[in-house]
Amino acid sequence: MALNKPYQAYQNNAVNTATGGELTLMLYNGCIKFIKQAMKDIKENKIEAKNTNIQKAQRIIQELMITLDQEVEISNQIMPLYDYMHHRLMEANLKNDITILEEVEGFVVEFRDTWKQVILKTRQKQYAQGEHV
Repeated sequence: MALNKPYQAYQNNAVNTATGGELTLMLYNGCIKFIKQAMKDIKENKIEAKNTNIQKAQRIIQELMITLDQEVEISNQIMPLYDYMHHRLMEANLKNDITILEEVEGFVVEFRDTWKQVILKTRQKQYAQGEHV
């Protein structure tokens, strides 16, 4: 147990010092992790673990929905996709369907990769502005 404490402290520090954009990135990565684990659980017939992991992924999608800034125009396009993913996760859970999980994982990976690009471009822009000041 003592070996986990430094890692846990690092994780806690990473979350506590993360920007809003980095936290969103962490949510996407967590969702992907839980979906992958649920797929593994289905293959290993670990139904209770599968249920737990899909529910964790669903809670992350719900959090992304709740924190979506409705003032930003693109939110009107993102919200239905989040809602679709949430419903597909419920369906995958009921049917033990890996194909549905793969579909949702694909969406989450696209969102995550796009979000990474937004963060990088924002940082580059901030750095460039700092250089000119």
